[in-house]
Amino acid sequence: MHDAASDSELPAVKSVLVTGGARSGKSAFAEALVIKSGKQRFYLATATAGDEEMESRIKTHQNRRGRNWQTVEEPLEIADTIMRLSSPDAIILIDCLTLWLSNLMMNEMDIDDQVDRLALSVRQTEGPVVFVSNEVGQGIVPDNAMARSFRDHAGRLNQTIGDACDAVYLVAAGQPLLLKPRIQPEIFL
Repeated sequence: MHDAASDSELPAVKSVLVTGGARSGKSAFAEALVIKSGKQRFYLATATAGDEEMESRIKTHQNRRGRNWQTVEEPLEIADTIMRLSSPDAIILIDCLTLWLSNLMMNEMDIDDQVDRLALSVRQTEGPVVFVSNEVGQGIVPDNAMARSFRDHAGRLNQTIGDACDAVYLVAAGQPLLLKPRIQPEIFL
C-alpha cells in the first residue's frame, strides 16, 4: 500500500502549485518545500504595500522566512522574472498568484495573455518553481461585478497553473493534501 506522505515514493517534480484559503498555512508549507530543496532560494513577491495593514502582512512573511532568501519584488511581469532567475541550482517561490491577479486587473492588463505566458514559463523554466495561490471560489457568489470577475479569473488562473505544474497541493487548517500527481489505488479484481 502506498503512503502518500512518503516523499521517496513520489515522482520528482520541478513545478508545484500550493493553494488554499486565507490563513490556511499554504505559504508556510510552500516555504518549507523550498527550504527542503537545499537550493539557492528566491522569493518572488507580488504584493505591494498599499497601506499599513498590507505592510504588516509583508513584514510577517519576511520575518518568518529569515535572511536565507533573496527577495525580488515584481507585481506584474512574473513570467519574465521567472525565466530570468531560473537555473538548476536555484528554486523560486512565487507568493502569491492572486495578488498578482489583482495587480493585473488594477493595471487593466490582458489577464488571459498574462496567464498563458506564465503557464508557458512554468513549462520552460530551467529550475524548480513553487507557486502560492488562494482558493477563492468556495464561498458565496460576490455581490458585485468586479469581485465576481476576480473570482472567475482566479479560478481559471489556478486551473491553468495547476495543469502546467507537476504537483498541486491544497492546504487546509495547516494540513497539505496532495492533489496531483494522483496515486492510483489498486484495482480490485
